[in-house]
Amino acid sequence: MRNHSTTDRLAARLGAVTIFGRRLADVRAEARRRRIPSHWTNLFGIVTLACIVVVTLTGLWLMFFYAPSSEAVTYSGGYAPLQGAEVSKAFASTMAITFDVPGGLLIRQAHHWAALLLPAAIIMQLLTTFFTGAFRRPRRGMWVLLFLVFVTALAAGWSGYALPDDLLSSTGLRITEGIALGIPVIGTWLATLLFGGSFPGEIIEHLYPLHVAVFPAVLIALVVLRGVAAWRHGPPQFPGRGRTERNVVGIPLLPNAAARAGGLFLMVTALLLLVAATVTVSPIWLYGPADPAAAGAGSQPDWYTGFLDGALRLVPPDWEFVWLGRTWTLAILVPLAVVGAYLLAVVAYPFVEEWITGDHRDHHLLDRPRNTATRTGIGVAGIVFYGVLWLAASADLIATQFSVSLETVITGQQAALLLGPIIAFSVARRLCLGLQRKDRDALLHGFETGRIVRLPGGEYVEVHQLLSESERARVAVTDAPRPAQLRPNARGALTLAERLRVRLSRFYFADRIEPAPELEASAPEDQAGSPTPTAPR
Repeated sequence: MRNHSTTDRLAARLGAVTIFGRRLADVRAEARRRRIPSHWTNLFGIVTLACIVVVTLTGLWLMFFYAPSSEAVTYSGGYAPLQGAEVSKAFASTMAITFDVPGGLLIRQAHHWAALLLPAAIIMQLLTTFFTGAFRRPRRGMWVLLFLVFVTALAAGWSGYALPDDLLSSTGLRITEGIALGIPVIGTWLATLLFGGSFPGEIIEHLYPLHVAVFPAVLIALVVLRGVAAWRHGPPQFPGRGRTERNVVGIPLLPNAAARAGGLFLMVTALLLLVAATVTVSPIWLYGPADPAAAGAGSQPDWYTGFLDGALRLVPPDWEFVWLGRTWTLAILVPLAVVGAYLLAVVAYPFVEEWITGDHRDHHLLDRPRNTATRTGIGVAGIVFYGVLWLAASADLIATQFSVSLETVITGQQAALLLGPIIAFSVARRLCLGLQRKDRDALLHGFETGRIVRLPGGEYVEVHQLLSESERARVAVTDAPRPAQLRPNARGALTLAERLRVRLSRFYFADRIEPAPELEASAPEDQAGSPTPTAPR
């Protein structure tokens, strides 16, 4: 009888462990059977995970040296220009991490750079998910989870931005206090709750538990929930040869896809450490300690909150009125309403599109952005809207760098905010329709080879090469929904909601390009694979 080694017994015990109601051995066997599409859009999830791991590990290390206190002390650390200055314990401990703790500057900067890259990776996930239609059933919940991950990452980054208690973060907190105080009825109470009194109050003590406990726990929980949902629904894939709504063509999850993901994870981690070791970020020793009576010139927020700052800068001055004995400051309320409506539109879009199109089916094949012209136009318009707000956060720097008046810059950005999304939508939709026509012609007639031949009758034609079978499967449109038709409900009534849905559906599918006829689009090449001449069009 064969004696099992300790490793074999340990592997058997681990295989019997139950996770999510299933044995680990069964989960591992299913992972080996599961296929993952190999496409570049799948890479941003790994980048996000790497950023979360780096932020978490470096944050745990920083917790041992950081003092979350606003109590004033005399600085006596290793940075000579600030010797003897009165600073907070939070600022002094951050300076000690930077100059006195071995490796402290590297860890602190790796933490900051990972926090800067994290929102960018999530935004790229949102964009690829949106433009490919990966948010449709059964993955609408995954879209909501991804949006919540983005919002939580922004909140975690903002709370950490203030913890060093330097002059730059103090300026940002002063803006936060002004926004809170500008909200009617609850503004004073909200500012008191956040700051614990008059500025700066106990803001460090209030933000610290949110940054190190609440937001990380919520972020990790959301990522885990999204991972469970992704495992349950399986990965979506682009159309192609042999790909249907019921199968997945790709590489095995174990070990191939896992090895590739692990390699990318290590590359991103190494790149973050390299950047942290060579590029300075948040030089608080140059900003100096926080001072409630001072503000840094040319202060800028971290890039991921720039759109919030830009929304405040684009509001015309003196937008306020007195009503019910209170001053209603539209310079605060309008930006909050606009940004809130924008974020609400982002998270609700999958449900709105499903209602407009009437498409309640499950989708496991992704869309090419060109084949959904209206959705792509809406996405590009949203990018332009966000980009103008983000650019407005640097309106003062644009004015000084290009030697133009600040009023001119603000006026131009206000016009761009109103007209830019409309122009972007129209241009993007027309480009998509043009690309659809190009694909349709390629399916029907092939692509141009540049060869001109003379037919026996004396006519000159250009030789076209028909697309290969795999290319035809990738380009052909197999799902072409049509605008909704106005029909009465079960009681014979035409409701206002149904009329609105039909109008929006007709707008959504406006100027659609009919896909190539099935018989023509599936015409194979000749057996020799030679190009087929077609008459010029």
